[in-house]
Amino acid sequence: QDQPLVYMEDVGRHNAVDKIAGWMFSEGVSGSDKIMYTTGRLTSEMVIKCAHMGIPVLASRSGFTAWGVDIARQVGLTLIGRMRGRRFHCLSGEDRLVRDADPKAVSDEDRKHRRKGAEE
Repeated sequence: QDQPLVYMEDVGRHNAVDKIAGWMFSEGVSGSDKIMYTTGRLTSEMVIKCAHMGIPVLASRSGFTAWGVDIARQVGLTLIGRMRGRRFHCLSGEDRLVRDADPKAVSDEDRKHRRKGAEE
């Protein structure tokens, strides 16, 4: 089903992930077929928590830390960041992705949504 299973928020992004882990444990929910989406940076701590929860894909609209990418590669987690419109960056586990469009056919991100100084 293409809809959120659970939504948690907290002042700290790690606390929100911990709440989801607790909910999954109390409800007996397996993470093996889930995707974790956050608005925060994809840090090593976020990657480790998802790996412990058995969630194979971690995605965010924000960026990555180098250590987060390294650990994701080591544990085989798919790491997707900088999600904007129909564009994203996948730095680990790209083999899990099924593309329904040629990446060259996807239009560039609107300049007003780019970070200052971000050039590709």
